[in-house]
Amino acid sequence: MVNIEIIQGDITEADVEAIVNAANNHLWMGSGVAGAIKTKGGVEIEEDAIAKGPIEVGGAIDSIAGKLPYKCIIHAAGMGQDLKTDQNLVYKTTVNSLLLADKIKLKSIAFPAIGTGVGGLAIDKCAEVMLQAAFDLKDKFLSLETIQFVLFDKSGYDAFISAYKAQKWKNRR
Repeated sequence: MVNIEIIQGDITEADVEAIVNAANNHLWMGSGVAGAIKTKGGVEIEEDAIAKGPIEVGGAIDSIAGKLPYKCIIHAAGMGQDLKTDQNLVYKTTVNSLLLADKIKLKSIAFPAIGTGVGGLAIDKCAEVMLQAAFDLKDKFLSLETIQFVLFDKSGYDAFISAYKAQKWKNRR
């Protein structure tokens, strides 16, 4: 069974094998989480991702990690060129990212809050669907052992803690 962790901090410093970039389906890395990953890891991350795209909105691909200490970066396309998302897309993107991580035999992965920046999704709705995806799949992984949700600010962290408690109660066995 997979361990789900919620951490307040910088995703580019997460102690995992791979981190997730909250991406658009053309995989351009602009601001927010993508900008932080590109700044610390190098433009080669974006170049590798773009070479594999565009991808379906809701899909996920992996790229090199550049100067970052990860096995790869998983680019989760939570929105298209209209820069809008919703709970269904964030759920689908989270599921596809988790399935990709397990397929490429990662043991640990860290997610940011997908779609809450330019995508405009409320943090509580994001937390609810991302954690639901993790709980829905947690007993199905062959290699994945740890899923982290890394939130940059306290309000995001608090929203994920609250949603985690609700999911744990809902999914108790």
